[in-house]
Amino acid sequence: MTSYIGRFAPTPSGPLHEGSLVAALASWLDARAHGGRWLVRIEDLDTPRNEDGADQIILGQLAICGLVGDEEPLIQSQRIAAYEEALLQIADAGQVYPCGCSRREVEQVLITLGYLQDRDEERVYPGTCRGGLRGKPARAMRVLTTLSGEDITIRWNDRRLGRQRQNLTREVGDFIVKRADGVFAYQLAVVVDDAHQGITHVVRGEDLADNTARQIHLQRLMGLPEPEYLHTPLVMGIDGHKLSKQNGAASLDVSDPVAALQQAARVLELPRIEALSVSEWLAAATRSWATRWVA
Repeated sequence: MTSYIGRFAPTPSGPLHEGSLVAALASWLDARAHGGRWLVRIEDLDTPRNEDGADQIILGQLAICGLVGDEEPLIQSQRIAAYEEALLQIADAGQVYPCGCSRREVEQVLITLGYLQDRDEERVYPGTCRGGLRGKPARAMRVLTTLSGEDITIRWNDRRLGRQRQNLTREVGDFIVKRADGVFAYQLAVVVDDAHQGITHVVRGEDLADNTARQIHLQRLMGLPEPEYLHTPLVMGIDGHKLSKQNGAASLDVSDPVAALQQAARVLELPRIEALSVSEWLAAATRSWATRWVA
């Protein structure tokens, strides 16, 4: 299938760690097993999180592991005009509105309503500013998650997790597409960029599965294609939470790239591969992936 285009989209907040390699490897293998193309996108919009030089370190780590994109990486911070245009499109359709609520105010409303019980619980926006700002200054822009006053339920099929369903109205609420600090939100940027790059298949970590309904909603509002999705297992830290840069995950050790790839493959439940070189290992892993994930 030559029309396949996949991608890996790291945030340059530091070097790759073991969990990052799992996602990168899975997306690369899926692209190669389908005879498709694989792209890299640097998602650097959240500038407070960026680390100087991390993008080049990431690209270097990927290259050592034999994971090289088929085009030059797309850099999100160079595409602000595209996100502005997308926001105007859905605003012209009456699907976004300004919000003057701070995170603290949202949480206080939810506590008052008796909804917020767990600190890790999803903050479902209660629609405070839907009817207007009522004298408050605008902070962020939110997208509506109702249609003619009715709930919006998104259904999709995940190639690994199976049939998925989320009532966007009740489980997420009107979500932010442009933040109070002026930064375009991940949800909007990823949808715009996937369409721009012609992405047909999204392969990423299972922690991002909950974002899928929001992205499909935006794709439908803007008339954009909907990719297929596959969400991979996560690497867990000793604290039981997903391994991440935020909880101190160590930088990926690529001194022995075949060993690093083999560790990532174990998480993806691929059989052990004996190989003397990265290219030999990747070729065998692609065949193994195709046996499992290509119809």
